[in-house]
Amino acid sequence: MEHHNIYLALDFPTWEEAGTFIDDHKLHGVPVKVGMEMFYREGISVIEKLKENNHPIFLDLKLHDIPTTVMRAMKNLARLDVDMVTIHALGGGEMIAGAKEGLIAGSRAGKEPNLVAVTLLTSMDQTEMNNELGIKGEITERVIELASVVKTNGGDGVVCSVHEAKQVKERCGTDFLTVTPGIRLTKSQHDDQKRVATPGYARDNGSDILVIGRSITQAENPLRAYQQALGGWHDGK
Repeated sequence: MEHHNIYLALDFPTWEEAGTFIDDHKLHGVPVKVGMEMFYREGISVIEKLKENNHPIFLDLKLHDIPTTVMRAMKNLARLDVDMVTIHALGGGEMIAGAKEGLIAGSRAGKEPNLVAVTLLTSMDQTEMNNELGIKGEITERVIELASVVKTNGGDGVVCSVHEAKQVKERCGTDFLTVTPGIRLTKSQHDDQKRVATPGYARDNGSDILVIGRSITQAENPLRAYQQALGGWHDGK
């Protein structure tokens, strides 16, 4: 499935608010990410409404369950004809393979969404990973190991921080997608994500796809901010 370079995170509680934001700021047709908050309230209707306005869609639900359940869920989600869907890499190889199987079974031939796995959440630091999850070592090492498991089991890429993207590419190949949140248009406060970067820095450090939320949605002029992000991607800033 085709992918775009920058997805706007529609982190709104309702479609009414998201739709108004899109209308008010003339953002019709831009690639968007729909996450749990809005999907669990609005259901598939939000996807249908976005598709009516030609928005490419990244559906970020981070499935994590036994392989059969994930396979069946992905078979249903595949029918929505979105660009990308997510799972948790920590679900393991069999679950990742099941997710891919479901997407292939539920999609039009050759048109299944890209299957992207979350390695470790970008809100997590090494102390939490070591002490709370009981996973030893450094974050970057674990991310790269998980990425390798994803690739081996048919995943198309991972969600990772910009600071891991280049090494993921080195391990998994240039065609393996790196999707990076934590993007800021300028070097601003880090909010709740501890690993952040600008669009140009991200591109130059191995990111294929950026997810940008607050830097656009909370900007004084969101359309200009979106255009700035695209410009930064292309100009390396």
